[in-house]
Amino acid sequence: MTVAGIMRQYQVVGRKAPTGDSPNPEAYRMIIFAPNAVIAKSKFWYYMHQFRKMKKTTGEILDCVEILEKDTGFVKNYAIWLRYSSRSGTHNMYREFRDVKLTGAVSQLYDEMAGRHRCRPRSIQIIRTGIIANEDLKRPNGMQFVSDDVKFPLPHRVASGKRGQKALSSSTFTTVRPTTFFG
Repeated sequence: MTVAGIMRQYQVVGRKAPTGDSPNPEAYRMIIFAPNAVIAKSKFWYYMHQFRKMKKTTGEILDCVEILEKDTGFVKNYAIWLRYSSRSGTHNMYREFRDVKLTGAVSQLYDEMAGRHRCRPRSIQIIRTGIIANEDLKRPNGMQFVSDDVKFPLPHRVASGKRGQKALSSSTFTTVRPTTFFG
């Protein structure tokens, strides 16, 4: 599975194909994170083959729909429980991310696991996700942003209309250094 850009959240419902012995088999529902619906269905069959005696040739997909989040106007704390396979074995892990959407937090997870642990997307299995309150944060990276007096200073910024902007400036090169301190 390749991860390009933002992951999407899908609800996939499938079951074993009806036969004469069982005309109405039990349906299974999974929430799966994938870049598109095709990969979501593929991951559904991957997990179903692990958990139940069922695969794509003996089953059918009943529904595959993308789940969209409603409240994306403010930043939330997301907790993600996962399992991943490394070169030395299988490990359980708990991660915290701050984002406006769960899919953004999962995208951060895949990027961070690739960077910190050299973990491929195919070896990551998300067990559970959840929104957690500011008091319940465990990791110091998330805790530093939840205080009321947090500030984001912009030191040494360059005015955007001065450097390399052909449309905004009359000349490409200038003889004066840029002003980066706006104290």
